[in-house]
Amino acid sequence: MTPHINAKKEEIAKVVIMPGDPMRAKFIADTYLENAKLVNNVRGMYAYTGLFQGKKITVMASGMGMPSIGIYSYELFHFYDVDYIIRIGTAGSYQTALNVYDVLLVEESYSDSSYAQVQNGSTQDIIRASQMLNQKIIEVAKQMNQPLVTGRVYSTDVFYKNQNDRFQMAEKHHCLACEMESFALFHNANITNKQAACLLTISNHFITGEETTPQEREKNLTKMIELALEVGAKL
Repeated sequence: MTPHINAKKEEIAKVVIMPGDPMRAKFIADTYLENAKLVNNVRGMYAYTGLFQGKKITVMASGMGMPSIGIYSYELFHFYDVDYIIRIGTAGSYQTALNVYDVLLVEESYSDSSYAQVQNGSTQDIIRASQMLNQKIIEVAKQMNQPLVTGRVYSTDVFYKNQNDRFQMAEKHHCLACEMESFALFHNANITNKQAACLLTISNHFITGEETTPQEREKNLTKMIELALEVGAKL
């Protein structure tokens, strides 16, 4: 156990699917996992372990932002010997061709966050996802006939950021969309010699103004969820 996870070590699988929302974790466990068991409820950050296609998989929420996913992903990698974390989250699109409900596989995460520097002195501002894990996701997506966009995202610490600054940042660093967790996740994977990927469903559009409701984000992201689970079953 850790200060933030009360599961026994053997109750956490080697593969973790990680949504941000605890209620989304519950929805995934209830809908897709066989014999799902609640193995963590500290601070309401639910984790469930069960079987998907006979493979032991844990679905655990990360909460919002880099400090939160930074804690949970590090503890899972370092103390629970998790090998793979696939984040499944939502993002805002900067591109007219990247629409609401499109699924984006993150190749690189750019950030102006101090997370990596404070954690271990790293000065990197662009961190790549696991190439092996990303390639597996691309292969499985093709088998499922699942359309997939790939590219760089802006991983920010600030949700209510000035829109002009946001667009300038995206243009300067060639970012397709914005989210708040992948940079810390990828950094933690690198320093623990583990593997991490990030799948995102576009939930709002900064150009068109279109956005989804909280209820839609909780239960209508099935394309991304099913792709992540299919990949997890094959690891």
